Amino acid sequence: MSRSVMSSQQKLAEKLTILNDRGVGMLTRIYNIKKACGDAKAKPQCLADKNLEAAVKFIVRKFPHVDTRNNSVQLTHLNAQKADIMKNLSLYYCTFVDVMDYKTVNFDLTKHYLDLVVMYVTMMLMLSRIDERKAIVGLYNYAHEMTNGTSDKDFPRLAQLILDYESPLKKLMEEFVPHSKAVTDALLSLQAVYPRRNLSAEQWRAAQLLSLISTPGNMINPTQSDTVLTAYVLTSFMILIKWKIGFLLCHGSLNSDSTALSLWRMALNSSFCVTLFRDEVFQFHKIIEELLLNIKGCSKRATEVRESREYALAHAGPVHRERRRFLRSALLELSTVLADQPGLLGPKALFVFMSLSFTRDEILWLLRHAENIPKAKNYEDYIDKHLAELMFLMEELRALVRRYGQIIQRYHVQYLHSFDAVALNELVQNLSVCPEDESVIMSSFVNTMTSLNVKQVEDGEVFDFRGLRLDWFRLQAYTSISRAALQLREQRDLGRMMNTVVFHTRMVDTLDDMLTDTSDLSTFCFYSRPFEKLFQQCLELPSQARYSVAFPLICAHFMNCTHELCPEERHHIGDRSLSLCNFFLDEMAKQARNLITDICSEQCALSDQLLPKHCAKTISQAVSKKTKKAPPKKGEPEKEKPGVESMRKDRLFSTNLDKLHTALAELCFAINHTPAIVVWEHTFAPREYLALHLEYRFTKAIVGMTMYNQTTQEIAKPSELLTSVKAYMSVLQSIENMVQIDITRVFNNVLLQQTQHMDSHGETTITTLYTNCLEWLASFSVLSNGLIAYSPAMKAFINLPAENELTFNAEEYSDIAEMRALAELLGPYGMKFLNESLMWHISSQVAELKKLVMENMEVLLHMRTSFDKPENMAALFKKLQSVDSVLKRMTIIGVILSFRSLAQDALRDVLAYHIPFLLSSVEDFKDHIPRETDIKVAMSVYELSSAAGLPCEIDPALVLALTSQKGDNLSPEEEYKVACLLMVFVAVALPTLASNPLSQYSPLLEGHVNNIHCLAKAINQIAAALFTIHKGSIEDRLKEFLALASSSLLKIGQETDKMSTRNRESVYLLLDMIVQESPFLTMDLLESCFPYVLLRNAYHAVYKQGPSSA
Repeated sequence: MSRSVMSSQQKLAEKLTILNDRGVGMLTRIYNIKKACGDAKAKPQCLADKNLEAAVKFIVRKFPHVDTRNNSVQLTHLNAQKADIMKNLSLYYCTFVDVMDYKTVNFDLTKHYLDLVVMYVTMMLMLSRIDERKAIVGLYNYAHEMTNGTSDKDFPRLAQLILDYESPLKKLMEEFVPHSKAVTDALLSLQAVYPRRNLSAEQWRAAQLLSLISTPGNMINPTQSDTVLTAYVLTSFMILIKWKIGFLLCHGSLNSDSTALSLWRMALNSSFCVTLFRDEVFQFHKIIEELLLNIKGCSKRATEVRESREYALAHAGPVHRERRRFLRSALLELSTVLADQPGLLGPKALFVFMSLSFTRDEILWLLRHAENIPKAKNYEDYIDKHLAELMFLMEELRALVRRYGQIIQRYHVQYLHSFDAVALNELVQNLSVCPEDESVIMSSFVNTMTSLNVKQVEDGEVFDFRGLRLDWFRLQAYTSISRAALQLREQRDLGRMMNTVVFHTRMVDTLDDMLTDTSDLSTFCFYSRPFEKLFQQCLELPSQARYSVAFPLICAHFMNCTHELCPEERHHIGDRSLSLCNFFLDEMAKQARNLITDICSEQCALSDQLLPKHCAKTISQAVSKKTKKAPPKKGEPEKEKPGVESMRKDRLFSTNLDKLHTALAELCFAINHTPAIVVWEHTFAPREYLALHLEYRFTKAIVGMTMYNQTTQEIAKPSELLTSVKAYMSVLQSIENMVQIDITRVFNNVLLQQTQHMDSHGETTITTLYTNCLEWLASFSVLSNGLIAYSPAMKAFINLPAENELTFNAEEYSDIAEMRALAELLGPYGMKFLNESLMWHISSQVAELKKLVMENMEVLLHMRTSFDKPENMAALFKKLQSVDSVLKRMTIIGVILSFRSLAQDALRDVLAYHIPFLLSSVEDFKDHIPRETDIKVAMSVYELSSAAGLPCEIDPALVLALTSQKGDNLSPEEEYKVACLLMVFVAVALPTLASNPLSQYSPLLEGHVNNIHCLAKAINQIAAALFTIHKGSIEDRLKEFLALASSSLLKIGQETDKMSTRNRESVYLLLDMIVQESPFLTMDLLESCFPYVLLRNAYHAVYKQGPSSA
């Protein structure tokens, strides 16, 4: 500036800006010191050390005069730890020194500025709340003096500051006596502002405050205000209350000025506590009352304070409750209209920021008062179950401002260029007195605004009007001094115009800062328990569940409360914001998951009613009506038919399922509200939380619906499980109507994991459970001694009539429908696992068979070459050992292979339904393998075919299982010999089956009661697998087997013992079954070994006696 300026006024604007920011940083540091000293875990080691406790108490008692030369016993421990003490307490000590320096500068610069006065007062109050302040300063100085030989240079002043502010308010009142007129004038300047911010909800409602549709004709007109920034936007209601309480510093004006007294009473009546910093509050009534009682002539004021406290406790809660109720409806209207017509954000931006500021004030008022309610008061006034809705509407408005920020920018750039610049220029031209320097500044304002155009917004240019706003701040400082040529208080139009310009510039370049200034709720970071309690209340109330997403969104505010002067708390607050956000989203997903689970349970119960097993009673009743039998007794309740639950007599009537769907729809609205929430540079996806929980619950549900009992091996029928799973999946698919979630991915992840033996969490799957149960069923059918048999006619294992009937029906788990349901559930992967498990059992049986062959090798070698010598064969047969064991193990193998055949057929049927074209291609590929194809290539094709459920000449799974047994210190030639002799052993052992009474053939089953008909499949597939492994001729070995078996069976025709030949005809049929089952043997070959007439007679005999045996 060209003219001379008082030294106290130089760069006043810059200094005030820096001091305000530094004050917040200092408060942050003091706050953290207080919290650290109050926490046993975070307290500096030297203050918590029991060995130093006596020394600390001694220093506090003698503070500030502690003689380092004093050899007191209490101080001996300090000498050894002086370096650690200085290191641990240096940060705390330096903070106190900074507070002292802040105090020294403040009084020269901030006489007329209430924000710095409040900052200073708050800082002194916070300092006085640190109980360990004397210990920290005294310990540090003692350690400093012991280390450096002299006290710290700032210690005397700092110690005096701490002593002076033992009673901070009393000291502050003394200090402000010289400045009482300046503070009083500043406070009285708010007489037009504070009452407008302290109106009741009825007055707001009568004035149609914040309503866009109350006057439709003015909807597109820009909103104007005489006090744009101060009254409505940037100054919170709590700050205004703090300012009004500032009359305490100049209490003399309360007796001399009625306006001051009115504002003072209004502030005392509106609240009973204010926030000092974060969660530190100041319950001012009682403290002010005690101070005034000790001041002569202020007893009347003390009585008024007591009355104001009672009034605030009785009326403040209901007043603010009604304000919140009004704001809920006002914000809902505002967000609805602006979402539909975002162009209104331009002219009505002031309404948006007013509503955000008002709402923030009411939320924070409730938060701090609910945590500091005096006893025996009405707690209901401080519990708001609809607070989540208010928070959600705030976030909606914030999101609209961010989404349509360019609209707001375009509007206000045009406003600044076309209206503000012209109006300001006219005002400047009409000024009667305008010094050159002020004229230069205001001309720069006009030029800056005139140079703006919409194209800058369209091109994405970054605007920066901080220089303009700082110049306006400077101009206010220059024109507010008494000797200034241009007095700003005489140019009210200019002040109002520039306030409007400042607001408009902020709409262009600092929208995000404006949102932070007007709607920041980072205070919740320091009220974690109330915040979580509000969230739980929100979830418990179905009508509020849709607003629960506001809680994780507010976690994004937490980083706004950090300050560069206290960087060490940044990670702590960041971690807290992340953990809370994760907690809220996880709880929302859990709640939705639980609702979905309940709906699924209801739907599964409904679908269960449609199962065939429940129709027996209905059919019985229908038959009874036709035969005119006696009606059921009156005492018997009539069973409701499926579908009755859908019949409604009254649309107001709602079932439990209706309520669940309603609650789920509300909660899904919250989860689907936003695709991502960014908190401290971390991105959270609410829908992914739900997807993960659904995956986990679906997995648990599928396994749970099997109702597996490990003790009894009981398990749900596959068809019933499939019905339940489909019902469950239909509910999950309906979730896509409420949440944009890929439910197909959930199905794929869960169902594919269920096809493995273990899921991703290491838990058992339905594949493992059904494999275990069905293996047990297959094994039990062999060991049950005629209780369960495999029926080729029925394609199932069935229970046979017996005295001791089994507790379960085998056909309920093994018929075509059940096996297809199983294949549908397990899929190709699960069926492959089932096959591999079955093959393992077969390989273990083959291993035992090989041992039996090794025991009888010499006899078998002779029998192999003597099959045409009946006498030798009879003698050799008597030398054989474990003949029954061989047949028993081969029957087990046959039963297992028969069960596998059922499973493969079911898999083929399922795949033919789902992928017919792909399956036909695989089948065509298998059927056209040339005979001369290399066995490795052929096995690859067979493996593909087997995975698709197609039958193969050589079973690749069996080959693989038996290959893994190859070894046992035998050469390949010996292995091959053992395989050949195994077939010999089985062939010569077949006649012994005729003596078994259970070897009878049943025409109804098309098989034998003791399952020996399964030997046909076992012999063919074991031979094919073994001789593929040992590279022998399958056809030749089977011909050899057929010759030996025919020769052996022909001999029993010559037996005269009826007991040993009682089921001779049934055993004869085995030869026909073996040939029919084999792709390598023909009926012509059988005819050459065994007369067909015997087979025909055998069939005639068994079918003749079949019905009686059945």
